[in-house]
Formats: sequence, C-alpha cells, structure tokens
Amino acid sequence: MRGRIVQVGAVALAGLLLAGTAAGCADRGERPPGQAAPVSVTEEPTEEPVDEAIPEPSPSPSGVAAMGAAPSRSASATPKPSKKPTRTTSTAPKPRAVAKPPTETKVPPAPPKPAPASCKPSYKGTQASRAEAKAALTAAAARTYWPTSAPDIKIPLNLVKATAWQESGWQSNIYACDGGVGLMQVMPGTATWMNQRFEQRYAIADYRDNAYLGANYLAWLTKYIGDMYFESDFRLDAGLCTAELDSCLLNAVIAAYNYGHGAVARKGEPLTIPNPSYVRNVRALMTECVCLDY
Repeated sequence: MRGRIVQVGAVALAGLLLAGTAAGCADRGERPPGQAAPVSVTEEPTEEPVDEAIPEPSPSPSGVAAMGAAPSRSASATPKPSKKPTRTTSTAPKPRAVAKPPTETKVPPAPPKPAPASCKPSYKGTQASRAEAKAALTAAAARTYWPTSAPDIKIPLNLVKATAWQESGWQSNIYACDGGVGLMQVMPGTATWMNQRFEQRYAIADYRDNAYLGANYLAWLTKYIGDMYFESDFRLDAGLCTAELDSCLLNAVIAAYNYGHGAVARKGEPLTIPNPSYVRNVRALMTECVCLDY
C-alpha cells in the first residue's frame, strides 16, 4: 500500500493519519496475499467435459471427474474446451403396437405342421465335419444379404451357430420328419422360394449352401419384421432386449425362424412370440453353446 504524507508540522498528526488508513483496509475485508477465492463445485454431470482451474481438490468428485475425465488442478492453466463426446444409442425403439404394412409382398410358404413325436429323423450322404460346418456357418454369417436396401443388416455369427445347433446339432446330413434338411433345417419350400426371390441356385442338401439358405432366411426375417415393427432399426443385439420376449427384433427373428413369419408379424396386429421356449433355448445357446468353441 502506498500513501502520501503531507507535512503539517506535527509528528502526532502524521501518526494518527497512518493508523486510520490501516483500519480502513481491515474494514473492507480484503484477503491476505496468496489466499484464493472460494470455488463452487458443480455436482451435476456436464454435457461437454471441460477442464476447470481448481487450486484445491474438492471434497467430492465433480461431474467431469465422474464422467472419466480428470479435472486440471493447475490454477494458471487456461481452460480449453474438450472435444464433445459422441453419443451412442443403447436402446432400440420399442416395437410398434400395430404393425406397418410389410414392404415384402412375396413371402415364403408357411411351415408344415409338426411331425409326430414318435417319428425318427433319417440321414443321407456323408456328414460334414465340425470344422467344415463351422467354416460354412462362419462364411454365411459374414455375407451381406441386402446390399442395396438394407446393407446394415448383419446376422451375428453366434446366432447362426446357435440356430444350427438348436435345429440339427450341426448334423449336415439329417432329414427331419417335418421336411427340414441339413444344418439349418431348411424347408424345401422355403429353399425354393428363396432361390426364386434372390435369383440363386442354392442346393439344400449341400451343407455350405444350406448354411447360406438359413442365414439368408434370418436376414429376410430381419428386414421383414424390422420394417413392420422396429422403424427399420435392424440391430440384432441381445443387449437391446428386456425381460419381455416381444421387446426386441432378435427375439422376433428367432421365433419366426421356427414358427414362420406369419405367426409373429401380421399387418395391423402387435408383435407375437408364440414359441417362448424355442426363443429362450436359442438365446441361451448364443452364449453357452459348446459349438461356440468349435
């Protein structure tokens, strides 16, 4: 502090002036040199993490720290705006209460009635090894079946493997009593329809073509049901499902593979899961099947 002393001829008067000036500084409450001003800490997370200049650690984590970014402790540092985080959607849209009209007007035939429990399956030809079956199922899952209208449709490999295990136990030469053939237990009528629909010549008895037919059918069901109920959100992530079986596209596609599209998705009606046991079995196999290690 600097003051100007005026000489008036009396030392006592100068002393009184100096004492009054010191008292005035104390009355204004000025902080001693080096003492920082109080800093308020915001507990709510911020939309965009920003480093703050805080000379003392706060007693509880700030919103920025809770989001994983360590706040700067340097009082002299100039705050710099950090890059805005990319938001990701972790939940899929809930299924529509009433289905939209289907975009696909040509649909595969309805599955046949279940065969009698007493009927035993038959076997024809040579069974593919597990290594060969694995290679065929992996190649089928890697394909893009809707490259023009829905290139983002991806059939998870664990779904293809689990479906094949549920249907046939990975037996490529098995013929079921209801007409299902091979690894994916494709129905002859479904295979014929799909070859016509996609202008292919897959042979249902060939284990590699059989894998393609099964994965292609899963992709077709994904497109068909996804357009009708899920606003063309074609994700088949298990994490999007809740305890309600009709909550996600994955469960609906699994159900339709077994019971046919018409039992699950109908114009003007809510989504239906008529075979909950089958859906739960395949969902469990997607994470617990011994086939996942082959």
